[in-house]
Amino acid sequence: MTNHPISPELIEQLVDLSRRAGDAIMAIYSNKDSYQIEHKGDESPLTAADLAAHRLISAGLPELLPLPIISEEGELPEFADRHLWENYWLVDPLDGTKEFIAGNGQFTVNIALVQRGRPLLGIVHVPATDITYVGVLDAREQSSLGAFKYTQGTHRQAIAVRSLAERFAQRQSFTVLLSHRHGTQATVDLMSAITRHWPGEIETTNAGSSLKFCVIAEGNADFYPRLAPTSEWDTAAAQAVLEAAGGRVVHATPELDPLVYNSSEDILNPHFYALGDKNFGWDKLLSADALSR
Repeated sequence: MTNHPISPELIEQLVDLSRRAGDAIMAIYSNKDSYQIEHKGDESPLTAADLAAHRLISAGLPELLPLPIISEEGELPEFADRHLWENYWLVDPLDGTKEFIAGNGQFTVNIALVQRGRPLLGIVHVPATDITYVGVLDAREQSSLGAFKYTQGTHRQAIAVRSLAERFAQRQSFTVLLSHRHGTQATVDLMSAITRHWPGEIETTNAGSSLKFCVIAEGNADFYPRLAPTSEWDTAAAQAVLEAAGGRVVHATPELDPLVYNSSEDILNPHFYALGDKNFGWDKLLSADALSR
């Protein structure tokens, strides 16, 4: 297996590709008569914008780095074949199709480079605002090589999660991101447990699609519990962004094992937590003991 170099040139090319996919999405977004809404076998919606972005990205990625591609809008390769892959692209051409249809702007283009089951490079582009988040991790040590936010096309600034130890000591607020559409009783129970163990105020806010990871990555929230179904293309790019910014994405179990990819026949994630500040004592806040009291 080759550890593919993630060069500044490749990053810039991917940002450009994601923006071009975003432009294709926005051309359709501005005209509701062109949505051509269908429903897939799982009843999730599919629009002309999903397909336009898929076609553009699927054509562009091989020109940048010729690797296998898994896209939500493509055919899922057999596990017998794909489990042998050590590098591949994992793409959601339009993450948040329901948000697209609702017209709230909270949808993204997600492109991830996955190596040995871990996302090492993530591009999350927000077409409605022309903001792009990028996260790059070191292949050997899973340490950060940088997390960035591009605005106005080319202006780039570094982003990072906010420290939680000081917030805890000073009884400051703890901000939890919740999904617009996927609240569960398990999430309600979890929030009750966190409220008992965090000394300050618990704030909640909502966001759509993979933007939740990015809000944590730039230090505007601390925690996103996802105790409802997601697929691997929904999370890989944003996981790379968050982990490069100093966070973690882990199984929603007391062990807090890292969320990994391409390890089973289906493409579904387990329930997970997206955590800011990887150095905080999350095991205590989210332990089985804490959640059972």
